[in-house]
Amino acid sequence: MSEELSREVPEKTPVFDTAHWQARLDGLLAAHRIHGATLAVLAGGEIHELASGILHSETGVAVTTDSVFQIGSVSKGYTAAMVVLLADAGKLDLDAPVVDVLPEFAVADAEATRTITPRQLLNHTSGIEGDFVSDTGRGDDCLARYLEGARTVGLTNPPGATVSYSSTAYNVLGRIVEVVTGGTWDEALKELITGPLGLEHTMTLPEEVLRFRAAMGHMGDPGEEPVPTPLWNMMPPSAGPYGGICATAADVARFARLFVDGGVAPDGTRVLPEAVVGAMLNREVEMPDQWFLGAHWGLGWGLFEWDGVRGFGHDGSTFGQLAYLRAMPEKGVAVVLLTNGGGAAPKVFEALCRELSAEFAGVTMPGFEPPARPPVVELGAFVGSYRREGFLMTIAEGGGESGGEGALTLTYEGADGLAGTFDPLVWQLTAVSDTPAKTVFAGRRNEKDAWIPVVFYALADGSRYVHFGVRATAKAA
Repeated sequence: MSEELSREVPEKTPVFDTAHWQARLDGLLAAHRIHGATLAVLAGGEIHELASGILHSETGVAVTTDSVFQIGSVSKGYTAAMVVLLADAGKLDLDAPVVDVLPEFAVADAEATRTITPRQLLNHTSGIEGDFVSDTGRGDDCLARYLEGARTVGLTNPPGATVSYSSTAYNVLGRIVEVVTGGTWDEALKELITGPLGLEHTMTLPEEVLRFRAAMGHMGDPGEEPVPTPLWNMMPPSAGPYGGICATAADVARFARLFVDGGVAPDGTRVLPEAVVGAMLNREVEMPDQWFLGAHWGLGWGLFEWDGVRGFGHDGSTFGQLAYLRAMPEKGVAVVLLTNGGGAAPKVFEALCRELSAEFAGVTMPGFEPPARPPVVELGAFVGSYRREGFLMTIAEGGGESGGEGALTLTYEGADGLAGTFDPLVWQLTAVSDTPAKTVFAGRRNEKDAWIPVVFYALADGSRYVHFGVRATAKAA
């Protein structure tokens, strides 16, 4: 049997050593000063659950496996599933203009308003500025009112020209769900997803969360002692479709398992048609940044490939809580980590996911960091200011942990209505690779941070962009 085939058909599924993984989770949280987390692992046809730490540093209440966390943007996978399910049922066309099903939809660009499609909203190619937040109250009309405010939102790029992550787009999708189903997004989530799948610990409203132990968010830079956020949930109700779901790690793993098992729940109930699962995991667009969530994006999921094994996933963050999901359907493996804050949570997830993927899927999770000898790069083309609505990035020569050649400094600050709302953040950039299509740098604020990709590239029309934090930002000067 070839090495490749032996990976595909393992002779024996490894036993999940609960004591080992509990000790590993405990140790990582202590080392990185994270108060609490839950871990769920799908392996060998079973979901294994672990909990560690405390939910709130001021109460000391212990985290248990049935504790509920905010999962942030992992919620987008649920919204996407509803939209694609409705499209599969013939209730909307993913490739027709959004205004066909949602006549009130509009953004600041009139041409984009006429042409943007649900597919572009799903795969983050709509170009709609992604960080529009509006507290429109707790009424059933909160999404409808959100869309009214979004009429002034601009574009990061022409629709279809590149990938730029957009939470705003997912609220438009949430409103489409409401219009097509005739109810609220929250009601549709229960009717279409959580009810049929039996997700009893997945919810959207605070009065539902209060039935369970709930994690409190904590804020703090890597290495610092995280402190509680002022409120349990600092996101408005209108954030639901792009980031408003709360759940246990096991329930998130059960949702991921739905895609691992081709749309069928463990009890045999078909929740999603195979066509919906296939569409959501299809490689729709290639990412400029090949590392953050994967080399491609599907309809709702980031798509990666490790050692020839395809997978999907998403990250999520709210104020003080972070969530991570990675799954490999052909291996029957999924890893979910939910944490209640701490700036080093990405390092904890990376360590756990790498070890669990090796143990149960036989694959190596790739890392990202600059080479020992960074390439020599002509820096002049990248220097300047890059602007999108509300944010300004300034790229200057020098700095970087390599120092001198191949090094840049990225300063990130608020602009327009967000000017002065937070202290400027500075990343030191070190060159990783340089090709005619794009130039890649690795950036971090200090040695305690994980490296993140910063990609410079040009669109088909020659306009220059930087891809940072999964968002495209055009060069302004």
